[in-house]
Amino acid sequence: MIGAAVLGGFVLDLLFGDPAWLPHPVVYMGRAISALERRLRARLPRTPQGELLGGAILAFCLPVGTFLLTSLVCLGAAALSPWLGLAVQMFWCGQALAAKGLAQESTCVYRELIKPDLPAARRAVSRIVGRDTQNLTLEGVTKAAVETVAENASDGVIAPLLYMLLGGAPLALTYKAINTMDSMLGYKNEKYLYFGRAAAKLDDAANYLPSRIAGLLWAAAAALTGNSASGAWKVWRRDRRSHASPNSAQTESACAGALGVQLAGPACYFGEYYDKPTIGDPLRPIEPEDIRRANRMMYAESLLALAIGLAVRLAVCRFM
Repeated sequence: MIGAAVLGGFVLDLLFGDPAWLPHPVVYMGRAISALERRLRARLPRTPQGELLGGAILAFCLPVGTFLLTSLVCLGAAALSPWLGLAVQMFWCGQALAAKGLAQESTCVYRELIKPDLPAARRAVSRIVGRDTQNLTLEGVTKAAVETVAENASDGVIAPLLYMLLGGAPLALTYKAINTMDSMLGYKNEKYLYFGRAAAKLDDAANYLPSRIAGLLWAAAAALTGNSASGAWKVWRRDRRSHASPNSAQTESACAGALGVQLAGPACYFGEYYDKPTIGDPLRPIEPEDIRRANRMMYAESLLALAIGLAVRLAVCRFM
């Protein structure tokens, strides 16, 4: 059932993405995180030790609760009807993937850049990046969009795909809960330096293997889409650790090498300047068309991951 649910969910995401009118599990995860954070902060001491404890409790409760709840729903649906169980898993697998949504949002940025309408491009890219966008140049907006496609290809597509191949929709949504916690709490600022530490470390662990698989698949996708596979391999090997996160530069470095451009570098977040290292070599200036090239590589590596994952799962099931 899991293989069929993964394949069906992948197709659902390709066809429909995440319609705005359809409730998404991540929204409810975000509400749960906010509610738990408020309660834990109110009940625990406002000290580094108290915040570390509160963050650890949240980082335990949300993933475990997500897995238990979604597993119960899937088991209950399957008990009523195997087809209903498959439909529920397929639906949630589709919601756990973000390939089409990522391509749609980055394409909106591309359309504004080629007009060119810089204020509109800044607004469009602000929907998919965490950095401050109000002062970005055309080049800065383009870089931000390409970086987002590359980075989110790992934690928005490849990682949930791998987890659903292992444990179906419940494990994929558990991963999404971990990822959502990190996106909301995993900041190294005064508010979350201690409270968000457990969420950030858990996300690093959950993404460790998927991000490296995604980096290697990106190099293969570069060859399939007419980009530089050798450049992707070279820059991935050299720059994959050039990020504060142990995982974020894995696909970003492969993307930079495949395109022959330089990504990353200094950026502002919530008004604070961060002097981040660059990734890749500036063999040519980055251009809006690189957003579309990055999307093609993202789709190609997603299909590769699906095909390889289903083949491995089928082979393992036959031997068990």
